[in-house]
Amino acid sequence: MNKNANGEGSIWKRMKDGKIIRYEGAVTYIDDDGKTKRHTVYGRTRQDVRDKLRRARERLDAGAPVRDATRTVADWLAQWRATTLAVSDRKPATKEMYAHLCRKHLEPAPFGAITLDRLRPTDIEALVLTCKDRGLSDSSVRSVYTVLRLALDGAVRDGLLARNPAAVVNRPGVARREARHAAAMDVIALLNAADGLRYRDVLVLIASTGMRRGEALAVRWSDVDLDAGLLTVRGTPGRVGGKLVVSEPKTDRSRRTVPLGAPLVAMLRARREQQAAEQLRAANQWQKSGLVFTTELGTPVEPRNILRTVETAAAKAGMEGVVVHTLRHSAAVAWLEAGVHIKAVADLLGHASIAVTGDIYGHTSDDTTRAAVEGLSGTLGL
Repeated sequence: MNKNANGEGSIWKRMKDGKIIRYEGAVTYIDDDGKTKRHTVYGRTRQDVRDKLRRARERLDAGAPVRDATRTVADWLAQWRATTLAVSDRKPATKEMYAHLCRKHLEPAPFGAITLDRLRPTDIEALVLTCKDRGLSDSSVRSVYTVLRLALDGAVRDGLLARNPAAVVNRPGVARREARHAAAMDVIALLNAADGLRYRDVLVLIASTGMRRGEALAVRWSDVDLDAGLLTVRGTPGRVGGKLVVSEPKTDRSRRTVPLGAPLVAMLRARREQQAAEQLRAANQWQKSGLVFTTELGTPVEPRNILRTVETAAAKAGMEGVVVHTLRHSAAVAWLEAGVHIKAVADLLGHASIAVTGDIYGHTSDDTTRAAVEGLSGTLGL
């Protein structure tokens, strides 16, 4: 047995029939429980073993496990879902979404069958490509990557990995596209076509305030001051355990107060009277939620129903490519082209910054840009 020159461990030959069949080496260390452990490595040459021992000692000196765990990615993700994710302070809807992404895209083979000690950055890059090939949107692919990176951070923390292979993989990008909007006359035509549909008022609120669909469906009567003409955005719906629940918005900027014009105040007063009548008809079947927009039994509205309302109205109005978000975008563009300061528009929309507003609504109409140039020319006396 020979000692390494650098003191990293011991190296010896394994002989058979008088011939060297391999070299072996070992390094001893104290684990977290204070017990002495021995880590053995193998190689075809003494240098191979010396290199492996050096790497093992570097990992130990860095406080990392002497070797990565051999459990599968799927096995670890299942544990991470049940423990770290479950006790985190993330919102219930976010936890459910992360768990779904694990089960749907990360835990199934072949990716989930890879063992942690063999997981490489190229495996993660291959996963990203696979998700794109399956038709996932850019934002969904990024979410899958985000969940994986969080879970592998947990594996590093628990001593199963020395480093997180996802940390050296570029986060998948999301192509930013300018929002599609409709002209004011088209929005009016769409709302007129929605007359008689149960959830038309939701469309009116979104078109008038630029609120998100979820924000509109989460409005409670306690969030509305009809006398002052103000509405406070406090929540958004999400599905938890198969049920729709209202939780707080993801960001502080999403929590905001929106002014209501007289037509909206009148609409909401009528909505409250209609809801009171529905509660009487439903009697003991009514489920008190405090929400402004509900089903006939007082339960939260399924967000897909608002999309169906838009699609029905758009078809009647002969419009194509219109979704609920089109109404929000149309409100934003109308404000900007009317000369409303971009900071005020960002506040109304609940954007994190005016940079977000500028990126999404960076294009104005030709008439607006022409009017701007001609107006400046007039000011300059040209």
